[in-house]
This record gives sequence, C-alpha cells and structure tokens, in this order.
Amino acid sequence: MGLLSGLLGNASEADSGKTEELLADSLIEGEVIEKAYQVIRDMFVFTNRRLILVDKQGVTGSKMEILTIPYNKITKFSKESAGHFDMDAELKLWIGSETEPLVKEFKAGDNINEVYRIISKYTL
Repeated sequence: MGLLSGLLGNASEADSGKTEELLADSLIEGEVIEKAYQVIRDMFVFTNRRLILVDKQGVTGSKMEILTIPYNKITKFSKESAGHFDMDAELKLWIGSETEPLVKEFKAGDNINEVYRIISKYTL
C-alpha cells in the first residue's frame, strides 16, 4: 500500500498470513478469513462468520480495539465503483438501526466487487 493512498484513507488488500497471526486469539473454530483490507494501521477483515474491524491506537499501534459485526446485523450495503476520472471505489454498510453507514474507500487496484460478493454471500 502506498503511503499517500493510506493517508487519503484508501484501503488495500492486507497480507493474509499477518492478518491470521494478528487475529489468532479472536478467531473461533472453523472461522476462515475470506479477505482483509488495511488503511494505514487499521483493518477490516471479512471471515466466513463475521466482519471484524481492527482499530490500532496510539503511537506504536500496540493498543487495539477489535469490533465484531455479525453479518446478520448488516441491514443494507452498497458499492460505488471507480469511474474514469475518479479512480477510487466506495463501500457503505448500514449496521442495525444506525442511520449513518460505515464507509470504506478502495483504491483503483483493489477489487471492490470481491468484497461486495463476500458481503452478499453472507448477508442474503
């Protein structure tokens, strides 16, 4: 992931080995990481059971908040694909009764369609 892309809030695909290591204590038996994306130090991880948001905090990033969103709590979701002039794509997730969506930006090289299919697979 390029530094400029990260600073702008764009997500790039994370290394699956490092992601599994990071979440080893949080994953349950039979849970498999489907895709993981990273924005600077923070991550959002799609497993076969849930969406996991990892928020690394502090200067060193040693303090972490791990938020689980069960797929059945995602009430709706949308994607905005990259256009000719706007090379970024956007994913929006509405959780429970929240009126404001959770928004994640994807850079041009990342396939937002893959993530959209994963969400569709587990929420529909």
